[in-house]
Amino acid sequence: MKPPAPARPAPVLGDPPGGDVAARSWPAREAAERALRDADDRLAAAPDDPEALFGRAGPLDRLGRRQEARQACLDVLARDMGHAGALLQLAAMLVDDGFTTAARTVLAQAIAMRPEDAAPRIMLGHLLRTDGEAEAARLQYEAALRSDPAAREAHQGLSYLLDGVDDAAAGRHRVAGFAGRALTTRPHRGPTPPVAVLRLVSARGGNVPTRHLLEDRTFLVHTLVVDQAEDGLALPAHALVFNAIGDADRCADALRRAGGLLEGSAVPVVNPPARVLGTRRADNAARLGRLAGVVAPRIRTVSRASLLREAAGGLGFPCLLRSPGYHTGENFLRVETAAGLADAVASLPGETLMAIEPLDGRGPDGAWRKYRVMMVGDALLPLHLAISPHWKVHHFTADMADNPAARAEEAAFLADMPGVLGAAAMAALGRIRDALRLDYGGIDFGIGPGGDVLLFEANATMSVAPPVPGSIWAYREPAVRAVLAGAQAMLLRRCDRP
Repeated sequence: MKPPAPARPAPVLGDPPGGDVAARSWPAREAAERALRDADDRLAAAPDDPEALFGRAGPLDRLGRRQEARQACLDVLARDMGHAGALLQLAAMLVDDGFTTAARTVLAQAIAMRPEDAAPRIMLGHLLRTDGEAEAARLQYEAALRSDPAAREAHQGLSYLLDGVDDAAAGRHRVAGFAGRALTTRPHRGPTPPVAVLRLVSARGGNVPTRHLLEDRTFLVHTLVVDQAEDGLALPAHALVFNAIGDADRCADALRRAGGLLEGSAVPVVNPPARVLGTRRADNAARLGRLAGVVAPRIRTVSRASLLREAAGGLGFPCLLRSPGYHTGENFLRVETAAGLADAVASLPGETLMAIEPLDGRGPDGAWRKYRVMMVGDALLPLHLAISPHWKVHHFTADMADNPAARAEEAAFLADMPGVLGAAAMAALGRIRDALRLDYGGIDFGIGPGGDVLLFEANATMSVAPPVPGSIWAYREPAVRAVLAGAQAMLLRRCDRP
């Protein structure tokens, strides 16, 4: 399908950063303060009325008083366990604070109490999809649409799930989910004037996770779905553009349109689309593999027929097969011999597939290691180390929770990355950073026997999620805080804000 012509930016696209942008956000805060005063008056007249109690939760949350808002919801549920609004808002706050397991429990209760409500099913679908439980997420979205056929977020969720699996159905759900709603704004909840950010995303997914980065106590975030935006759409004033379209393999058309949208703008741009467009997996492997101290795999992007005809694209066996545009191990297989190739190809979505030469990231103990380092401006910051007995290594599936020695090794890496990796590997990571020229992104890699960096992936789509507070992962909190704080400081510097 031919992408629509780039939308022409409204004059406010070039508005300079400063007080005017921030001042226009204050009416929402004043409205929340008035709503809280009104709710307090109603509660004084009816102290045990669940609706009067719930009236405080929304304004408190909009004012950034999260603990009080959560308690208000709990006070409502102590009187009415089936209160749909309190269950939904409590779940949303738990998700924002990183307590996703607790949020699932609350949403399951909301669905049990009112199975006909679409909203809790949509929120649960989002959580399941984020956790890689695609089939369970699909069932929740479809149940939501049976209750409310016009539920936009359910259509959006299904469009992401079906992309590359059933492209015609994904397209129908994209139209139903995004048409006429390409621009949305997330409320600001901070006590000081916000920094207004225009966040660019793609309706096809592949977007940089920014929930913890563009947090709502500092930023007022306007999100534009660029590949669904109508021509001539007026854009709100903003001090900074954050291009969150991160997957160049999946979202090339959206990145090109985003580049057209930004032409002529004087507003600072984080991760310019043209730079992200140069981070396709195969392109990265070819150019970054030429850097001193970096070993990158050979990658062939070919049709299904060519894979079968040319023995995994000519790479031989074992080889890795991957559908372009997927992450966190989804649609990613290892094929040991030619006998397993046909079944592997048949199980993967997409007209073209990537055949990838495997790199041996095992240590002396035989376990596979994958390091993640974030690029934040000019800085290289450690984020995690995953150690696994399996070749497909991700932190959330690596059995780190049951391996104190692995956690101790990760803690040592986070505390002293240069000491653990060595000067040669640090220099190689610096060369990767300089070649990519991304303002914000990540590098996934192993370390070879000679100290070379074994490049697995390097792009803008890396997820940064704080560990659950007070858990066995507490040693990871300083590293995550350093990445998020460094990124937020970089964003503020880019728009000349303190």
